[in-house]
Amino acid sequence: MNDAHSKTTVLALLVALVACDKEPSGGATKATSQTTANAAVPSEIKESPLPTIPTDGPKNVVHIALGSKDHTTLVTALKSADYVDSLMNPGPFTVFAPTNGAFEKLPPGTVPSLLTTEKKADLKNILQYHVAVSVYATKDFKDGQTLGMANGAKVTLHVKDGKVMVNDATIVASIPASNGIVHVIDSVLVPK
Repeated sequence: MNDAHSKTTVLALLVALVACDKEPSGGATKATSQTTANAAVPSEIKESPLPTIPTDGPKNVVHIALGSKDHTTLVTALKSADYVDSLMNPGPFTVFAPTNGAFEKLPPGTVPSLLTTEKKADLKNILQYHVAVSVYATKDFKDGQTLGMANGAKVTLHVKDGKVMVNDATIVASIPASNGIVHVIDSVLVPK
């Protein structure tokens, strides 16, 4: 991916995440699903402001998430867990970022339950299971390799025919950031 394409993708991801409380555009099924998910999000989460994020300068992993219409659920979870500031730090971070569709694969009611105050520790554990403290590009991954994640657990990488998976999630895109890299994945990583 060239630098211009990466910057455009990052900007697009940021714009979408800023709109995390709005319905995504697209098919009726997706809009209905997202509206239902947002209706179940506690109001204090939807209304809590994000920290002031500079729009100029290098884009970090938070900028990337904020700019993606496909990561509104992840942004809501980051806000709920109070992790926005942490991921704006210098890092370096490798973030495996599940799409909204990935969250929709979870059993019904899982996401709204995790966004409650009572489940904040569980949510933090899950989010930390999506972050490694270092920068790992897909070209560096080897089949069977394990990575230590921020929650202390490990994920296993699978590389076959040019496709890279982390546990059972497929990496569908990778976006470099000023403080690491974001790998977009199609399933939520659930710690054992």
